[in-house]
Amino acid sequence: MVVELKKSTHLHLQLNMMLLLLLAITLISTAAHRSNASPPPPSPTSNIDLLLRWANEDKPWLVSTRREIHRHPELRFQEHNTSSLIRRELDLLGVNYSFPFARTGVVALIGSGSPPFVALRADMDALPLHEMVEWEHKSQVEGVMHGCGHDAHTAMLLGAAKLLHRRRESIKVRGVDKQRHMETQAHARDPEKRVYVYASCEVQMWGTVKLIFQPAEEGGAGAFHMIKEGALEGVEAIFGMHVDYRLPTGSIASLPGPVQAAVCFFEAKIEGKGGHAAGPHMSVDPVVAASFAILTLQQLVSREADPLESHVVSVTFVKGGEALNVIPPVIEFGGTLRSLTTKGLHQLQRRVQEVIEGQASVHQSRAFVSMKEDEYPAYPAVENDEALVRHVERVGALLLGPEKLKKLEKVMAGEDFAFYQQLIPDEDVLPIGAALHAALAETYLDEHQ
Repeated sequence: MVVELKKSTHLHLQLNMMLLLLLAITLISTAAHRSNASPPPPSPTSNIDLLLRWANEDKPWLVSTRREIHRHPELRFQEHNTSSLIRRELDLLGVNYSFPFARTGVVALIGSGSPPFVALRADMDALPLHEMVEWEHKSQVEGVMHGCGHDAHTAMLLGAAKLLHRRRESIKVRGVDKQRHMETQAHARDPEKRVYVYASCEVQMWGTVKLIFQPAEEGGAGAFHMIKEGALEGVEAIFGMHVDYRLPTGSIASLPGPVQAAVCFFEAKIEGKGGHAAGPHMSVDPVVAASFAILTLQQLVSREADPLESHVVSVTFVKGGEALNVIPPVIEFGGTLRSLTTKGLHQLQRRVQEVIEGQASVHQSRAFVSMKEDEYPAYPAVENDEALVRHVERVGALLLGPEKLKKLEKVMAGEDFAFYQQLIPDEDVLPIGAALHAALAETYLDEHQ
């Protein structure tokens, strides 16, 4: 449950990932820049302050929307009611969208419909957890809850949709309209000249914001399927948000480069020959073969991996016989592999299969190894684009103040937020997240004309 909107070599996408935490919010950002030149810093205008003020005015609606989603959680690729709610709200706002993507996903468009394209993304699936907290808006679905904050993510992106739609006719003048504004200033005393007022000019947004509501972040690689079905077509930068309980509301943590691990799962089955424990020589013991395999796997990190790089090999279950006096015919085990580089994960996958098959052969057994790609597609590592990290930091400083910028810590796991959200999350984050979403997209389009 790491990485949303990952880099995909299979689709030949030139997109680099960036992940940042903020406020409770993690920002994930992807970009393929058309130029190596660094974009100019955004002007510290009142526009960003206005977005935050409007978002705070929308807070009752944002809270209500988030709570409605929280009461009706849905597992990966089953987010039918959540998707319906999103489309209902977009219809009320008058925002155009396409549906479905990856079964339940929605992609909305705000702007001119022409390049540059910048995307904002939210995940919307829940987890197979029982909500223990007793409160008015507790999950009404037994065994399913929004334990990873996706209800907040969806509400924030809907909030951004509302802000951007409201601003679509009053975005900063671009292109020819900016030139006309400059001409208007030069001839302001001429009453015959047509006046283009810079602060409130009514022109279409030059560029397009894609709002991506993605299913199946929790182990279903929903981002991969969204990309495969064209959700990112034409997009040169993408931003996402994630709540994080470790930071005070209003803080932004970021870090360029690799920040979150590439992840996959594996299962292995070793077949021997069962028999009575009193006559092991008449059996082929898969317990011994599995034991040697599991111990040897631990050496992949300690003896084969670069000690300056981070890797994890964890065997998390072992299943065999139940009788105390019988050697079982089969042993099954499995676990997870992680690396801070996608290349490192591929190396672990190859070696895990070789080690298990080799140890089985040594012990006269047969091994079958699966990386569970059909059920749990491997996620590549998250690598933040440095230019976009700086963009987020600039915008975040304007929106929240430079003292709110923090440094992100690298993690080898996905999100463990599910285990901590036994407390009601801070809903003050919702308007901040909505405003930040909108500000990131708007200023990015401003800088990439």
